[in-house]
Amino acid sequence: MQLARVLGTVVATVKHESLVGVRLLLIQPQDENGVEDGDAIVAADPLQAGPGELVEWTTGREAALALPDTYSPVDVAVVRIVDHAWSDAKYLRSPR
Repeated sequence: MQLARVLGTVVATVKHESLVGVRLLLIQPQDENGVEDGDAIVAADPLQAGPGELVEWTTGREAALALPDTYSPVDVAVVRIVDHAWSDAKYLRSPR
C-alpha cells in the first residue's frame, strides 16, 4: 500500500479531454511511519480527497482504471481515502 498526505490541489489551464472534471492533487508520499518519502507528486483524484487527508495511490495502468475514462493519460491516481492506518511504529489518521 502506498500512502500519501494531500498537500493541496493543482490548477491546470489546459487538460486532456478525458480529465475534464477530474481534480488534480499534489500529494506527499509517506513511509510506513508517516515520514515524508521522496518528492511530492501530482495525482488524478476521482474521489474528491481534501487537503491533509491520508490517501492510497497507485501508478501505471491501474491509475487510469481508477478514473471515469479508463483510457485517460495518467501515471498516478488516488484510489482510496484512508481513515486509519498503522504500523508497529506509528498510528496514522486522517483529520476527519
